[in-house]
Amino acid sequence: MKVTLRNATEFCQFNHEKYIFRRKMTSLNEKLLSTVVEPTSNGKNKVTVVGVGQVGMACAFSILTNNVSNDLVLVDVMADKLKGEMMDLQHGSAFLKNARINASTDYAATANSTLCIVTAGARQREGESRLDLVQRNTDIFKGIIPQLVKYSPNTILLIVSNPVDILTYVAWKLSGLPQNRVIGSGTNLDSTRFRFLLSQKLNVAPTSCHAWVIGEHGDSSVPLWSSVNVAGVRFRDLKPNIGTSKDEEHWGELHKQVVESAYEVIKLKGYTSWAIGLNVSSLAATILRNTYQVHAVTVKLTGHHGITEDVFLSLPSILGENGVTSIVNQILTNEERELLQKSANTIHDIQKNLKL
Repeated sequence: MKVTLRNATEFCQFNHEKYIFRRKMTSLNEKLLSTVVEPTSNGKNKVTVVGVGQVGMACAFSILTNNVSNDLVLVDVMADKLKGEMMDLQHGSAFLKNARINASTDYAATANSTLCIVTAGARQREGESRLDLVQRNTDIFKGIIPQLVKYSPNTILLIVSNPVDILTYVAWKLSGLPQNRVIGSGTNLDSTRFRFLLSQKLNVAPTSCHAWVIGEHGDSSVPLWSSVNVAGVRFRDLKPNIGTSKDEEHWGELHKQVVESAYEVIKLKGYTSWAIGLNVSSLAATILRNTYQVHAVTVKLTGHHGITEDVFLSLPSILGENGVTSIVNQILTNEERELLQKSANTIHDIQKNLKL
């Protein structure tokens, strides 16, 4: 409709009415903010957690509360639980450095993730070894790993689902990623359990107990008694038989407790969550902050300590923004090396029969 204005007064009145109309149609956002440039959603510390069970949420919560990432995406097939967990965390975002927390059943939401943490899988049953879970969780991984890599081809995969050593191998095969960018949480938890038990017996802080568990995360893990020390004082220098059958003080029982502790926790509360969640948060922090700390994580062991097969087991490794940058060449005793090789053979015998 063409409007004819007869004088300046009518012109001014007409423009004023147009201004008022436009003001009424303008959103609160437009009134409050003057956009300079559109915000980006592709931060450098975006983390995806696949699986919102007890372990997945413990990982997510630990990552948020430790300020490891301010951009978190949760993924699961159970839409209602997924939404509920997202909302519950979002409602506390004021206490989490205003982190962005999103969730979706669609893997497109994970695009451009720097780190993808996989906790999804069938839960370990009471009395069930981690290795018994393997084919069930391998089949689940077939629907997860390719999707993560599709939307985040430059990501680092951190596998937490059990049996973690074999599933790290499965993730490596399914993803096509280089070995440095496929890592398992491995015996980082076993090592921290070991240090805690030592600390209780010595009345020394766990962080002052330097001890490593390598190999399988589970029943055939290998405690490195030859290098256990406090303040550089090796226990073997004080008690040459420590950790062996000849040890009159039975320190070797501590490793037995390390192995059995997960089963005990599962028996008592139905699952493990907090310790692994805190461990994963520590690994994520080292990777995202590029701090080059040493962790006992599941890595490709081919060529180390006489192992020739393509197996993934834990050794102390340096982590950074490229994943695994170096594997520490530890000096093992003959017994420790044989136990590690035996663990590798056990893993290989199982994984060679997997249907990938």
